Amino acid sequence: MIEWLQGAPGDHEIVLAGRPLPILLKRNARARRLTLRLARDGSAVHLTVPRWAPTREAIAFAHAKSEWLAGQLEKIPQRDPPQAGGTFRYCGEDWRIDWHAAHPRTPRADTDAGTLTLGGPQDRLPARLQRWLESEALRLCAADLAFYAERAGVPLPEIRLSRAKSRWGSCSGKQVVRINWRLVQAPAHVRRSVVAHEVAHLVHFDHSPAFHALLGHIYDADIGAADRWLKAHGRSLYAQFG
Repeated sequence: MIEWLQGAPGDHEIVLAGRPLPILLKRNARARRLTLRLARDGSAVHLTVPRWAPTREAIAFAHAKSEWLAGQLEKIPQRDPPQAGGTFRYCGEDWRIDWHAAHPRTPRADTDAGTLTLGGPQDRLPARLQRWLESEALRLCAADLAFYAERAGVPLPEIRLSRAKSRWGSCSGKQVVRINWRLVQAPAHVRRSVVAHEVAHLVHFDHSPAFHALLGHIYDADIGAADRWLKAHGRSLYAQFG
């Protein structure tokens, strides 16, 4: 028997374009079929498996789809870490990185010019820029959350940032909403659509007609356009910071 059919669920991997990737299995009692997707950053293959499906058949299914998976991997933008004099994305716009060793380490934003000025060690520039973006994501998402919670007539939940590889947002029964910090790079209406989506889940923890009716009521833009943007460009939000 082939070795990858014998290992434990966490031991499986697949080689795509010469690159070994782990296959992450998730059992789902409600799943009716095997579903396969590539992590947004191309770091893993996610395989959802119905309770009745044998593990080895699920893994065989993933390998049978290797050509499709390789095509999906090719669509993921190559890593392009931010660098001095370059640009980064903020709220859907390209901002210039004005770095100099003599500048203060604390980033200073010029919204009119679309420039972020910062100093400190150059090799730590990506990490410092990411921290600034995360702080902006928290600030903006907190304001979005307050807006949509009021519209939905629900108590204001706690907001936390996520670094998830496969989800843009989530909420819990403990009234905590998590939003992927990378959405601060997307246009504002896209980020806000995810926040509104999670607020609607605070009332309807499903995707029922009632959920979509509430989402349509509280969201103040075209939800279809936001969804299409994420589908077409979502992977690009992982290019600079992984």
